[in-house]
Amino acid sequence: MAHVGTIAPMTAPDDTHDDATADAAKPDAAPAVRVQNVVKRIKDGATRRTVLDDVSFDVKRGELVIVRGPSGSGKTTLLAIVGAMLSPTSGEVHLDGEPTSRLREGHRAEIRRKKVGFVFQDLQLLDGLTALRNVLLPRVPDGITGRDEARARELLERRGLGAVADSKAKGLSGGERQRVALCRALFTDPTLLVLDEPTAHLDDANATAIAEELAALAKEGRALLVATHDARVAQSSGVSRVLDLAGGKLAGQGAAAGPPPAS
Repeated sequence: MAHVGTIAPMTAPDDTHDDATADAAKPDAAPAVRVQNVVKRIKDGATRRTVLDDVSFDVKRGELVIVRGPSGSGKTTLLAIVGAMLSPTSGEVHLDGEPTSRLREGHRAEIRRKKVGFVFQDLQLLDGLTALRNVLLPRVPDGITGRDEARARELLERRGLGAVADSKAKGLSGGERQRVALCRALFTDPTLLVLDEPTAHLDDANATAIAEELAALAKEGRALLVATHDARVAQSSGVSRVLDLAGGKLAGQGAAAGPPPAS
């Protein structure tokens, strides 16, 4: 069983998210994410297959929104488009009010670095690097400073990983690796966190701890979009809304967390 560390709510380095929480409570506050009529088609042999079909929703600061659906429903593609990793075939995505779908890749990459934190299903840790160096990867293009290292250590310590900060990632447990990936996603203090099946390979204790952590991060004023079929997350108390995808279509918005759709 993977080791479970003590997870404490993270304190933002400034008042950004406190302000964002207050702003999100205003009726006219712009959402952190706005997805409008997004369609994504991909080549499938001689034809083009529709992966996402006219998907629209918002995610406000302070919300933890679950995207749920069977394998092949388009969840991962949707996360990639919202996080400015892919462009839709049509439709638009706004991050912090900025349209991203028609931007050149260089500009999209800059937005990703500043506004989006990703936790991928396979985590994408570099096993030959320490936990600390994995957290610092977002700073490599600009150069790592002493202040960066201090922040990375703080993020790790707040998630019970201080003792393994200088240990190679390949020697960490599943729960520890998941929390290292989360620390890396948080390093730039992003507005939006995007997580793809964050508890897929975790035992009950670690999955519950991650669900609680995600709820705490939303309360800090971040927007969280999480693709999962795991009821331990989808039915946790901190979830704001559950969106069900089936065949590329958004079947329900704002639904209470209930049984997952049939595969």
